[in-house]
Amino acid sequence: MKKISAFFTALSAGAALTGCTFGATIDTLMAPPKLSLEQEQIYTALTDSLGGSISLKYPKSGKYLSAFIIEDIDGDGGNEALVFYERNNHAADENPLRINILDKNGESWQSVFDTAAEGSEIEKVMISKLGASDRINLIIGTSMVNRSEKNVTIYNYVDGVLQEPTFSASYAFIDVMDLDMDGELEFLRLTGASGGEDAVAEAYKVYANGEYHKVVQPLSAAFTEFDNISYGRVGSNGTGLYIDAVSGTGSIQTDVVYMDSGAMKKVFGAPGESEATIRPAGCTCFDVDRDGSPEIPVQVIAPGYEVSEESSQLRLTDWMKINDSYMLEKHYTSYYSVNDGYIFLFPEKWEGKVTVRRDIVNDEIVFCTYGENGMGRELLRIFCAEDQPSREDRLTGGYMLMHTKGESSYLAFVPPDPDNAGDGLSISAGDVAAGFRYRD
Repeated sequence: MKKISAFFTALSAGAALTGCTFGATIDTLMAPPKLSLEQEQIYTALTDSLGGSISLKYPKSGKYLSAFIIEDIDGDGGNEALVFYERNNHAADENPLRINILDKNGESWQSVFDTAAEGSEIEKVMISKLGASDRINLIIGTSMVNRSEKNVTIYNYVDGVLQEPTFSASYAFIDVMDLDMDGELEFLRLTGASGGEDAVAEAYKVYANGEYHKVVQPLSAAFTEFDNISYGRVGSNGTGLYIDAVSGTGSIQTDVVYMDSGAMKKVFGAPGESEATIRPAGCTCFDVDRDGSPEIPVQVIAPGYEVSEESSQLRLTDWMKINDSYMLEKHYTSYYSVNDGYIFLFPEKWEGKVTVRRDIVNDEIVFCTYGENGMGRELLRIFCAEDQPSREDRLTGGYMLMHTKGESSYLAFVPPDPDNAGDGLSISAGDVAAGFRYRD
């Protein structure tokens, strides 16, 4: 965290000295990637056609992260090039963000269509068929400069022309997924609560004749922001959309929606059910056992801290699954360091018999036995080293290296059990390796 703070301090100072502002986009703060030979040819054809200087625009997320997207967008068997750019010399009342489509004529590219785009930034681009229709949909998510207002527009490219949009709406999250597993893709859209309207999840199918069919599911609270979206099994059947939404004063709450018999449903149907998942920010759903079904983390007070002041309490994290009855069920207990990004799953024999404490002197988390007499002997220590000397010092002292991320190293130490305590709670190096997880 100190390094991150120092980085932003330096960045702020640099911005002040150079006249940069934090309202600038990443496109203006970073040098654009080097273009491939084909992209250079497309770029040259584009600038020759426009007769002026341009700035390329790059999608912020999704599969396509280049200003140049080379795909078959009209289904004719040949690729077109889709380019997002801004005119550097544009009229004051003109939206500078534009879309250009180029086609290949022999060995050379030629600009064949150009139009204005919504917004000022390209957020996400998807190219996909939807439902039973054979048409290829160009799905473009855009935003305004502050990136808080997002809009999605769906186009079809037919006979060399980008047709009038078949769909346009605001959004907080968009994706394409076969949520009901019928072999046809749906267009998914989440919107936050606004102007008295509920936060909702929507799925759109497209019939063979090109018409949209929408199904809607209001979410469990007046969510205004969505922190993390993930997919996974719901119970033993079906695919669900796990929605980690911002709730209350910055905490996170999970809703899970899925499709069944053509309708969109949610797991937490009764009022207040979803509130059982409320926890601190950053503690998002994660497939902790890698079985294809995300678990929902719920924090509980660690044994021994029940009467401590809240500021000094340590917490464990229970990982909850949705069972075949669509109810929350605890599968694992762990210690989860959200700041350091690691999780240690308790062995089953530790349930209710082990707690944690913080060794402030050595900056380590210590796992120890817990019973009627309070905290007992140590079972495990975990340390996050932020530099090479700290890492080497721990390795020399018998610690095991569990994971590295950049300059950070995660190390664990299993203390010896000289008295053969006989409580059955000792663990091996293999147990530590099996229980350790890191979240990228």
